[in-house]
Amino acid sequence: MNAVIKQIEYYLPEKIVSNDDLRNEFPAWDVDKIQTKSGVASRHIAAADETALDLSIKACEKLFSTYDKNQIDGIIYCTQSPDYIMPSNSFLLQKHFSLNENLFCYDFNHACTGYIYGLMMANSYIKSGLAKKILLVTADTYSKYINPADRSTRVLFGDAAAVSVIEATDKTEGIIDLQVATFGNGFDKFIIPAGGARLPQSPETAITLTDFLGNVRTKNNIKMDGMAVWSFINSKVPDQINNLLERNHLTVSDIDLIVFHQASLMTLDSLIKILNLDQDKVFINIRELGNTVSASIPIALKDAIDTERIKKNQRLLLSGFGVGLAYGTILINT
Repeated sequence: MNAVIKQIEYYLPEKIVSNDDLRNEFPAWDVDKIQTKSGVASRHIAAADETALDLSIKACEKLFSTYDKNQIDGIIYCTQSPDYIMPSNSFLLQKHFSLNENLFCYDFNHACTGYIYGLMMANSYIKSGLAKKILLVTADTYSKYINPADRSTRVLFGDAAAVSVIEATDKTEGIIDLQVATFGNGFDKFIIPAGGARLPQSPETAITLTDFLGNVRTKNNIKMDGMAVWSFINSKVPDQINNLLERNHLTVSDIDLIVFHQASLMTLDSLIKILNLDQDKVFINIRELGNTVSASIPIALKDAIDTERIKKNQRLLLSGFGVGLAYGTILINT
């Protein structure tokens, strides 16, 4: 029994912040240079009272307009911006749509590899026979953790939710193989220092700090060492991709389309160069969306399907990398 991505829908907040908006707000920022490196021209930002759960509900409404919600026998919800410390967003989603009580629900805290890890879990449930139709939700509102004056993160991230149905199939389509890995030594390269049990929020953690690059933030905000994360991706991800391909007696020339996590254009360009990839084989949609964290890969998949970049009887490679630090790669037959 294989696990196949049956359907994907996503939702973007209505508010759009363009680079012109950032230029007007921060005249000292070299927005053109930032766009060249990031590849981001605009991003969708959640309203003050709009949460990751709200975004995922909107995405599910689109999904359930064509998919029978009563078939779902499990919810896997990936987010780093839950509505509450407890309970998890998956329970709130089950309640909102009055889904069958005889299903499992749980959240996991992951970021840019969240979709890869979620597919790994769904694949395991399906292959074990414990589930047949799983709802995988990936939703984040990083804007709520970003200091508005932090140039390194403000320009890059957008908010979004994606929902995918992962189904069992006896056909040859679906997940072929996967590999995930963890580099915990780099945990502090992408972190919110305060707000957890280790360092609770306090007046001291709310003090504004400015780093040597001029990025402004508090310990309650996301702190990203962009160059360290970029170096991690370049040093780890290509080897993982090549190892997975070799394990399956494939080369990059055997792949019809590659969908990376949309981290930044600089990151995508470096991976294309290191792996010696044909640019036409790599799907990129970061310009109008920004880095949407765990929703990035499924949104790219949906856009690739809608624009007919993905068709039947193709071989896909998905690769995610980020907070943790974590990285993972999946091979899929369509």
